[in-house]
Amino acid sequence: MRIAITGATGNVGTALLRRLARESDVEVLGIARRCPPPGAGPPYDGVRWHAADLGDPGCLHPLAERLAGLDAVVHLAWQIQPSHQRARLRRTNLNGSRHVVNAMLAAGVPKLVYASSIGTYAPGPKDRRVDEDWPVSGVGRSGYSVDKAAVEAMLVDAERDYPVLRVTRLRTALVLQHDAGAEITRYFLGRFAPVSLLLRAGRLPMVPRHRRLRVQVVHADDAAEAYLRALRSDRTGAFNIAAEPAVDGPLVAAELGGWAAPLPLGLLRLLTRAAWRTRLVPVDEGWLEMGAAVPLLDCSRAERELGWRPRRDAREALRDLLAGIATGSGTASPPLRPTERATGRRAA
Repeated sequence: MRIAITGATGNVGTALLRRLARESDVEVLGIARRCPPPGAGPPYDGVRWHAADLGDPGCLHPLAERLAGLDAVVHLAWQIQPSHQRARLRRTNLNGSRHVVNAMLAAGVPKLVYASSIGTYAPGPKDRRVDEDWPVSGVGRSGYSVDKAAVEAMLVDAERDYPVLRVTRLRTALVLQHDAGAEITRYFLGRFAPVSLLLRAGRLPMVPRHRRLRVQVVHADDAAEAYLRALRSDRTGAFNIAAEPAVDGPLVAAELGGWAAPLPLGLLRLLTRAAWRTRLVPVDEGWLEMGAAVPLLDCSRAERELGWRPRRDAREALRDLLAGIATGSGTASPPLRPTERATGRRAA
């Protein structure tokens, strides 16, 4: 099986490369805006690389040439920073996704496995799980959610207009792993947050708690297994991918020895908005809105039709990430680069 992976240097892409390295019949073309340096080591060695800015219309012809003769594409590429430049994000995320589909059609690649998200869903319940039939209009106050829903709608139209194209959409929960510690700190917490210092001390004094702030996560290795199973299956459509239990303030507080403090959503919105506008944190209140709005996922279809079940529960995934944040962990890929402190320790 010959496949291409866009965004192959990122969080999920790195985990998927690790998993595919154990598959002797799989040949991988990695596509990224910033490719790993020569000698980056596993899991990046042994992969053919193609540098491309997917948001640039000029990428279409060379990308189609690279995709010719492949069996499938896994589309993971997605940009969430810089969050203050919405047009730039949509250029990569919306235009880039269209360019990938057009390049596949030009090259005759029949199968696409797309990295959708829990954020695709419209607001829903926190006291029960929903299946893939829940509406996918997104959460209006979250740019990430709106864009994920827009790409799914575009893919549904593409399947209708081009019956030769088969699309599988994996609606994953938040994907966590140790190697993403430095990246998640940069993208979501920012350089001013003393989180790594507090985690190294063994506790986080206070965690916000609200009945709507319940989200699901999945370990990157389990997400990678879902992508592999989707690649090897003839099933199409949407699949929920998440682990149990749902993560909330009390669970995080229990893991970190802190206090789950009840806080109103209005106050959290105000604080998040102010911190983003003053650039103290890199993400806007849309992420808070999405976390409070999206439903909890029922993953029965993935188990039934793909034979997928997570091997690590949500607590294990969270612990793995927190350990990575505490040490500033990463890899040799540009998006997952470790903090300078962690790099210095490794060199020493």
